[in-house]
Amino acid sequence: MTTTASPRLITLILLTASSTLSLNMFLPSLPAIAVAFDVPYGTATFAIAGYLAMTAVLALIIGPISDRIGRRPTALAAVILFLLASIGCVLAQSWTWFLIYRLGQGVMVSGFILASAVVRDTRDHADAASLLGYIAGAMAVAPLLGPMLGGVLQDAFGWRANFYVYAALGALLLIAIAIDLRETRIKTTGPRPGPGPLLRAPRFWAYALTMALSTCAFYGFLAGAPIVAAQSFGLSGTTLGIGLGSITAGFMAGSFTGARLSKRIHPDTVMFSGRVLSVSGLVTGLLALSLTDPSALSLFAFTLFIGLGNGLTTPTANAGALSVIPERSGTASGITGALTVGLGALTTLAVGWAMTATPTPTALLATLLAIKLASLATAWFAWRTPPASSL
Repeated sequence: MTTTASPRLITLILLTASSTLSLNMFLPSLPAIAVAFDVPYGTATFAIAGYLAMTAVLALIIGPISDRIGRRPTALAAVILFLLASIGCVLAQSWTWFLIYRLGQGVMVSGFILASAVVRDTRDHADAASLLGYIAGAMAVAPLLGPMLGGVLQDAFGWRANFYVYAALGALLLIAIAIDLRETRIKTTGPRPGPGPLLRAPRFWAYALTMALSTCAFYGFLAGAPIVAAQSFGLSGTTLGIGLGSITAGFMAGSFTGARLSKRIHPDTVMFSGRVLSVSGLVTGLLALSLTDPSALSLFAFTLFIGLGNGLTTPTANAGALSVIPERSGTASGITGALTVGLGALTTLAVGWAMTATPTPTALLATLLAIKLASLATAWFAWRTPPASSL
């Protein structure tokens, strides 16, 4: 099922990309921002931590609002606020006002939430899983290219240049939404169902936790791999960057593969297969590390399976969560997004602390395996539970 209201793929990719770029593109400018506003670097990191906290809160608000008033007006309002907040960051003359406007940029979490809801509005479960896979695969380059672009802007024009680009991105999105995004919210003949049935559906929470826990392993890898690579293997920054990119390469490959498979195999089967692949790769990695001398190649070769498995799982789990009660896909997308960000932040802190105490490849793989086993359990529950039991 594809409705005539479906926007172009480029519009959906722009919406999704905006959520990632608004987080990471300015990161190379963080030291310069600290200097410009005469604050310690640790204080400046509130521009990241505070932003993540704000996106988690806003995700819980934006999803239900879009279910009530529609995707198009919610998207237009969010992008206008993002544009104004970006201009505010450019003009800010004090740290306090900069941080206020920076937190305001968190409204761009709506890009991911609304793009996911629009896909589910206009497609059935299998087609939604397939398209979300293609979008995820295309968007996997954003975490790589965003900081690179931000670094170039910082070196050439200074830190405010990043926020000029954010403002330009907001203007571009505003035009794209105004032209291409018609209302897609599913119409109902009776009263629109409230959030209660969704919140009481075990199957929804199984999908949402599968997506969140799968992403947590990625956050854990990013938090733990640098210190393990430095202390166990003495890798240079360039070599470490290539190693960290392996998980993204695996995610792209898994996403595009999952997008094709979801057309032929039930998306829940693809989702569960991704969990089995990730767990199998990490178990094999632990066995290899116990039988041979640890090396950076062996570490990154087996963590590649995290990316492959996540590429198969996260789009299909997202589609599953949105399909439990399609009329509440906006609310489902918001809750899933908030859960992913919140658990991801906690995982980053926990793994960073754990690897500081025991910075070994075996400890890192074992920690990631524990997270993957939890996601395997939730994926199994969603895979084996009949849809009727979710209502």
